[in-house]
Amino acid sequence: MTSLASIVHTCDPFALKFTDTFGVRWYGLSYAIGMLLGWSVLRWMSSTGRSPLNKIQIDNFATAIILGLLVGGRVGHVAFYEPHLFTHFSSSFPFWGLLEIHRGGMSSHGGIIGIAIACIWFGRRNNVSILHLGDLACLVAPIGVGLGRLANWVNGELWGKPLDVASQQAPPWWSVKYPAEMFEPGFWQRLKPEELDGLKKAASAIAVRTGDAAKDLPQILHDACYAGNQQIIDVVAPFLTARYPSNFIQAFTDGVVLLAAVAIVWLRPRKPGTIFGTFFLTYGILRVFSEQFRVPDPDIFTVGPVTLPMILSGAMVAVGVGAITFAARSSATPLGGLLPRSSTT
Repeated sequence: MTSLASIVHTCDPFALKFTDTFGVRWYGLSYAIGMLLGWSVLRWMSSTGRSPLNKIQIDNFATAIILGLLVGGRVGHVAFYEPHLFTHFSSSFPFWGLLEIHRGGMSSHGGIIGIAIACIWFGRRNNVSILHLGDLACLVAPIGVGLGRLANWVNGELWGKPLDVASQQAPPWWSVKYPAEMFEPGFWQRLKPEELDGLKKAASAIAVRTGDAAKDLPQILHDACYAGNQQIIDVVAPFLTARYPSNFIQAFTDGVVLLAAVAIVWLRPRKPGTIFGTFFLTYGILRVFSEQFRVPDPDIFTVGPVTLPMILSGAMVAVGVGAITFAARSSATPLGGLLPRSSTT
């Protein structure tokens, strides 16, 4: 939904809801679609002779990297951003904080580490070039990463940084506002008395119609926005902070741009490790750039303006440069090549 200017977030995280708290979430669907598309690309690489792996090996490899992605992504998020979930247990399903995917989701850096471990394990177990496996994984990884960023938008998480003060008066059409800001400390204190009275009257009118008088003011207005009440959205939107659309920025950089970079480099056969190195180098640079538009995760290790994702991305750049250098100096036979086979000879 949109107001006169900014996009106001009112997305439902459920694609299909069975109860108020259980159903099929867009976040899970994004991973499933990304895995299916990635598996299809890997099968195509095998069937066209662009990879020495046969279809059975490709299927087993795809399973390994999916497990690496899921385990690494979740463990990485908890380890990097919410370590207290390792020791959080409850009486409700899934009982352990580590398994509560809806709380924080996945870490892209953790997922990449998990995939790398899967490549090493599979390569040694099947006597296949680990660097070539890394190339294959890095070719399809941007699909899932890009879709994951769009799922972050649907979930209303990973907010962008606020625009400058001058832009708040007339925010551009691409800026984003979140009704959940009404739950943030200090939101109500900055309102003028007449503004606060206007919101209270709007909430009271809703409570009378819906019977939600037991809810507090922020919850009533928040729920009305997400129920699609355009009148309430228009009333609330002017008081919300206009932000950079960080989810869309990172979906473009981590998905579209990153996929284009690795695909262009692999138009022709390359020595194993080249695509792996290109992915790490490009992703690291793009992530450092895109983090400039995103609010850092709270209570996470930072050094001045440098956040933990930036530090991890810097390490990825170093690994990428090392991999490209190693591949260039190796005597391995070039593999792959996305152009039609007749064009690569």
